[in-house]
Amino acid sequence: MPSTPAVPPLLSDARLRPVRALAHQTDADTLNDQLELVVIPSPPFGEETRGARLAERFREIGLAGVRRDGEGNVIGSIPGANGDPRPIVVAAHLDTVFAAGTDLTPRRENGRIYVPGITDNARGLAGMLAVARVLARAGVRPKRPVVFVGTVGEEGAGDLRGVKHLFGEGGELRQAAGFIALDGSGLRRIVHRAIGSRRLRVEVAGPGGHSWADRGAANPIVALGAAAAEIAALALPEPTRTALTVARIGGGTSINAIPGGAWMELDMRSEAPGVLPRLEESVRAVLARVVERENAGRHKNTEPLTSAVAVIGDRPSGQTQPREPLVQAASAITYGLGQKPELVGSSTDANVPMALGIPSIAIGVGGDSGGIHTTDEWYSNENGALGVERALLIILAAAGVEA
Repeated sequence: MPSTPAVPPLLSDARLRPVRALAHQTDADTLNDQLELVVIPSPPFGEETRGARLAERFREIGLAGVRRDGEGNVIGSIPGANGDPRPIVVAAHLDTVFAAGTDLTPRRENGRIYVPGITDNARGLAGMLAVARVLARAGVRPKRPVVFVGTVGEEGAGDLRGVKHLFGEGGELRQAAGFIALDGSGLRRIVHRAIGSRRLRVEVAGPGGHSWADRGAANPIVALGAAAAEIAALALPEPTRTALTVARIGGGTSINAIPGGAWMELDMRSEAPGVLPRLEESVRAVLARVVERENAGRHKNTEPLTSAVAVIGDRPSGQTQPREPLVQAASAITYGLGQKPELVGSSTDANVPMALGIPSIAIGVGGDSGGIHTTDEWYSNENGALGVERALLIILAAAGVEA
């Protein structure tokens, strides 16, 4: 892709000047939506109340077919003008990383708004509402349908459950022509590479016992400690594109007892397709080896250790090539609005459609931010309206504009 993309025709299309202006004229409404949504708790697996308010806003804007699906995703659409049923999907996730009971009182200081989730992803949700509102008011009809979705389960243990439901076998959006996730702030980043992840919980069980009377019994923590050391030393496939983290470990009940069980959780990530299954095989082989070794050294007439591995998270990897029209358009529009596009990888709702070969990206929706995923998260609305304009133009470039 050229370092200086050509200015796309959309930027000089006279029909879109009022639409683009409306994105700036309604900037205060966008920030108000952001502030309203951020104070509605939406902890992992607890998105119901925020989702209900988003559905109300979809109806107030005038989107068609507003509904909740079986997983809890909130869906509304703008019909296409040319009869092509394959939609452009615009998604923003409803959930945050913060547990129920987290203080969500906004605090303003030096031009910043401090409150957990104000950027990730109240900004994405507000940006999605802004685009939908502008399109509904301006009377510009996209050629393809544009489906707006507030997704559940994007963060952490949610494991992309909302978008997996939408794009699973028989999912209503599986035939989408393109997918654009609105996630957080910023004007330059274009996520076109999906960092996949495989998360494992390893459990080792044994007979346990008294630390003196039952000495010599196989010890689950000793086995897992050895496994953790060997796993951390594994040679990674595609090492510049892959990471493995021993994230959590625990077990035992008392200082004077041989533990009857222990557990460990691992996070494996890679941009490279096919790497994570191979890495999981290596982890399982290490576990089998150390358990066998610990069992071999146990006192006779004691029970052996047993082990189990469960997959507790599975996000696919993939890539939308830089030469794809969606990435080209996003880059050219970003450049045309005076910003330098940055093509990057991340883990977002776009992972799932990207892995299916659907042209997919994730972008921020303007403004600046910091402290993401902490209780000191903040957002500043500098160039917030420009972020909405950028998202609007990228979505229209993907969907096309009726002549």
